[in-house]
Amino acid sequence: MNIIVTGSIAYDYLMTFPGRFAEHILPDQIEHLSISFLVDEMRRLRGGCAANIAYNLALLGERPRVMATVGQDFGDYRAHLEQHGVDTSLIRDELDLFTASFFVSTDQDGNQIASFYTGAMARARDLSFHDLEAGQIDPSTGSGQALVTISPNDPQAMVKYVAECRELSIPYLYDPSQQIIRLSGDELRAGLEGCSILIVNEYEFEMLREKTDLTPEEIRAAPTRACVVTLGAEGSRVWAEGNVYDIPAVPPNRADDPTGVGDAFRAGFIKGLSAGLSWEVTGRMGALAATYVIEQPGAQSHYYTLAEFIARYRQFFGDEGALE
Repeated sequence: MNIIVTGSIAYDYLMTFPGRFAEHILPDQIEHLSISFLVDEMRRLRGGCAANIAYNLALLGERPRVMATVGQDFGDYRAHLEQHGVDTSLIRDELDLFTASFFVSTDQDGNQIASFYTGAMARARDLSFHDLEAGQIDPSTGSGQALVTISPNDPQAMVKYVAECRELSIPYLYDPSQQIIRLSGDELRAGLEGCSILIVNEYEFEMLREKTDLTPEEIRAAPTRACVVTLGAEGSRVWAEGNVYDIPAVPPNRADDPTGVGDAFRAGFIKGLSAGLSWEVTGRMGALAATYVIEQPGAQSHYYTLAEFIARYRQFFGDEGALE
């Protein structure tokens, strides 16, 4: 499959809080919230939605291209992505800025409080699919399929990419997730109405409903192929071709940090699409890809071969030869 992934590239600053956030937030004072959490640990790791999705796709045997903007500190990160099979030729360096940064604290229950510094990502709005050569987005390459992933990014860039994909008749997976709060109802409706696949989590789905004034049924019917809602430890649910598929989560061998789990799910799901597998198998591939991430610190610290992935999939689900 000819895959272009747009979205953030960032450094993740992952912090661990040894208690529970809920125990230190006063509900009757929420309008005057001013609180600080002393964390015991911090790790600086590679992240960003686009890079995370692309990294996991590369592990699964794809050669995705990332279209994004990065800062002067990206050299080692670029080498890391290329080493693992990601095409970085569409990534543009902004040498007067630093790469975007994600700061997140996670408590004992897996709840997270996060903030994001845009840095070079703010210039992603200057990139355009109209500037690519015909062969770079030609659906006839590879297996005859093309797919753009529009994941959280500079909000103006996300709006622009939606419009351009629709103008150029390029199918796209819409993943507004963390940027739902920054996009208007009209902008979100435009993204939904033109997308091939929508993937959000349960909370984000409710935010979409509130901001767009659409009913749950209207949101699920908007994508031309499938609507996917991830449900954390309860797995995910896929609405496609008039059917509903309940996908269980794959229990991790050990739990470390949930950052990047959703991005890995999207990669596994896209790989299933690329292979032409059933919706149920495709959803299960997303579930397993997500579990690899939660077992390691950070979104790109894990590694597996395609053969190892298939063996673990068969151990948990069985596939009756579907993954051959």
